[in-house]
Amino acid sequence: MAEPIYLDHAATAPLLPQALAAMEEGWRIWANPSSPHAAGRAARAALEQARARLKVALGWPGEVIFTSGASEALALAIGRAAPPRVLVSAVEHDAALRAAGDAPRLAVGPDGRIDRHALAAQLDDPRPALVVVQQVNSETGVIQDSAALHAQVAAAGGVLVCDAAQGAGKIALPEADMVVISAHKFGGPVGIGALLVRDYALLAPSGGQERGYRGGTEALPLVLGMIAALEAGHGWMERAAPLRARLEDALGRAGAEVIGAAAPRIATIGAYRMPGKSSAAQLIRFDGAGIAVSAGSACSSGSLRPSHVLSAMGVEGLGEVIRVSIGRDTTQAQLDRFIALWREIRG
Repeated sequence: MAEPIYLDHAATAPLLPQALAAMEEGWRIWANPSSPHAAGRAARAALEQARARLKVALGWPGEVIFTSGASEALALAIGRAAPPRVLVSAVEHDAALRAAGDAPRLAVGPDGRIDRHALAAQLDDPRPALVVVQQVNSETGVIQDSAALHAQVAAAGGVLVCDAAQGAGKIALPEADMVVISAHKFGGPVGIGALLVRDYALLAPSGGQERGYRGGTEALPLVLGMIAALEAGHGWMERAAPLRARLEDALGRAGAEVIGAAAPRIATIGAYRMPGKSSAAQLIRFDGAGIAVSAGSACSSGSLRPSHVLSAMGVEGLGEVIRVSIGRDTTQAQLDRFIALWREIRG
C-alpha cells in the first residue's frame, strides 16, 4: 500500500523534533513558576526567558499572555477587552464566533475579504468597538488587509484583534492591537498558545497567573516547545507557493473551482470545489487512498455541516468543497498523487 499523505496541516502540523527536544528539557524543570523557592524561581526564569524569545521570534513589541491555545486566547480577548461592544467578521473561526455571542457580523465580499464600507457603517457609533478579524482564513487561506483594517478601526477609536493561528510562524504578524497564536499550527505542541497584547490596559485583569490576566499554573514544557517551533523558522514557505501554484493549475484544468482565488491567500491553504461531488464523498475516497484532507476547519468539519465561511462568501455548491493544506514536508510527488485521485473522482 502507498505511503499515507498528510494534507491537513491547517488542522494541526506534525510536532517538530526541535519542539519535542525542548519539551523534554522543560519536563526536567518541574517546579511551579509561581513558587517563591529556588526551584520555582528557576522555572520562572526559564518561563520569562521563553517569553522574551517569543517576542524576538515574532517581532512583537508588546506583552505576551500564555494560554492553552487560540480558543482560550480569543475568549480572553473578546471577553475582557475594554471597548463596550464587539464586531466580528462573518468568516471567523467557530471559537471567535462562540466568544462573540450575538455580536454583529461583518460582511465579506465574494473574495472573502472584509467589506470596508460595511465596517465603516458599524464603526459609525459613539461607542468604540472591539473588532475581531482572522489574519488568514482557516478554510480558504484568504489574507485580510490587517494594516488597512487596523488604521480604519483605530481612527474610529476601536481595538483590532487578529486571529493569527494560521499565519503566525509562517508569515509576518498582522497589524493589530491584540494577536492570537496557536503552537500546533506551526509545529509546536497541542495545548499551548498566546495572546499578544500591545498594552495590558486593553484588558481587564482577572487575577491569578500571567500578570493577573490568566489563572492556572503555566505549562512551561509546552511553552518551551512552542518557542522552539517558532525559532525553527519558516524558510520552507518559499517552497509552498510553487507547490500550491502547480496544484491549482492542475486542478483548474481538471474542472476545479478555486475558492477565494481573487484575493491574496497564504500559500499553505487552498479550498477547491469539485462540481457534482459532495465533500463527504470526496473525503471518503481520499481517506480510503491514505490521503488526509478536510472539508473545512477541524473544529467543524466532523459535522460536515455547511460552512459558514463559504456561505458568507456566497459560494455556490459549498457542500462540494474540500480544503488542502500543505506543510514543510509536503512534496510534489505527494501532490501529484492527490491530483491523480482528484481526476479519478471527478470522472
